Amino acid sequence: MSDLRRGNSVSTSGWLTRLHARVAELDEDLTNKMYLLTISRRIRLAIAVAVLSLTSSTLLAQTEPDMPDAPAPAGQVQTQMPTGDLSIQPEPKSQREQAAEDLKREEKQRILGIVPDFNMMDNTQAPPLSPKQKFQLFWKSSTDPYTFFVAGFVAGYGQANNSNPGYGQGAEGYFKRFGAAYADSFDGNLWGNAILPVWWHEDPRYFRKGTGSVGSRMAHAALSTVWSRRDNGTWGPNYANVMGNMVGGAISNLYYPKEDRGLELVFGNALTVTAEGAVGAQLVEFWPDIVRHYRNKKNKQLSAQSTPADPSSQK
Repeated sequence: MSDLRRGNSVSTSGWLTRLHARVAELDEDLTNKMYLLTISRRIRLAIAVAVLSLTSSTLLAQTEPDMPDAPAPAGQVQTQMPTGDLSIQPEPKSQREQAAEDLKREEKQRILGIVPDFNMMDNTQAPPLSPKQKFQLFWKSSTDPYTFFVAGFVAGYGQANNSNPGYGQGAEGYFKRFGAAYADSFDGNLWGNAILPVWWHEDPRYFRKGTGSVGSRMAHAALSTVWSRRDNGTWGPNYANVMGNMVGGAISNLYYPKEDRGLELVFGNALTVTAEGAVGAQLVEFWPDIVRHYRNKKNKQLSAQSTPADPSSQK
């Protein structure tokens, strides 16, 4: 009887040992997959963090008088006093016309003259975009040359590190990775900035706070991924952005290698993109201040160089 018990104990111990080893293998495999799925996202996240680190000293050095003025209401433009017939007044612009002008100006905004900044709006009282204008903004962002450049860079990095090995190597593997990287960006943009914002009447743009302490503005930027303005002017949960990231992650199961598909791909991509957006919003919030700071500094230097020397000091 004791031999039977001893045999059962050894058998149970061996079974537990094999189970523990199997769980460890699954944990390691899942960790590796999550790393491979997020490697392309981490590249852009690292770039944003690096830029913010380089500019943090400038932000902390700014004082309250150096901060920008509060945004002006929509349609309010400073003009010179007319010298002609005062009875002739320009007709006020409709919300649709003002939104079209805002969108035209936004589509020219870039960081460092390269990175698109099409979704940034300075005026918190700006009129909402129409459904057509939301799709126009999405299309402009998705077809910008910079978007293809990033997808190509991510594909090259993934090729070098053999991420998603199911794609293979060589030209075929590179173009599969390129297509996946671009599709990730396109899908998230389509659902998060066009389809769902139209459906739920949310504004897909980022509205800069522009004033206040650095800490309050950083908090405003970080929360923009989960809190947004609606078409009626109120603010609420950013359902479109969060769900758009989830839908984009679900669609990616159609073109990622079989071994990389599953729920971890959906939630891993969604969480990574949401965190990435919170960091990127910091740069969007403070970039105009950084540009203005260095422009003012340069103007002061030019002014000092052009100011003639005092004749009395030369005697």
